[in-house]
Amino acid sequence: MIQGLNGISPTLLSAGVHAKPNVSSGEAQSDFANTLKHALQYVNDTQIASNQKTESLANGQIDNLHDVMITAQKANITLETSVQMQRKVIDAYNEIMRMQV
Repeated sequence: MIQGLNGISPTLLSAGVHAKPNVSSGEAQSDFANTLKHALQYVNDTQIASNQKTESLANGQIDNLHDVMITAQKANITLETSVQMQRKVIDAYNEIMRMQV
């Protein structure tokens, strides 16, 4: 199965709002919070893996530079994607707050 963006499975993203029509607001908030936690944990895990491989390379414990660089790029991409998503969410929030009711 294809790994989703920041650890979010593609089936979760494609399920949409209509997957569970009788979901209470508390359940929806809990689901969103859990999805966000898992996504941020995935970003953190990739950063930790990158740091560990970089330290191992610096200490001479591993010789595979390609693997270290791929892991570092993966961590960089996941972090940049998270930052861009955060900016989009903040922009959307600000746009909603500017709306006149």
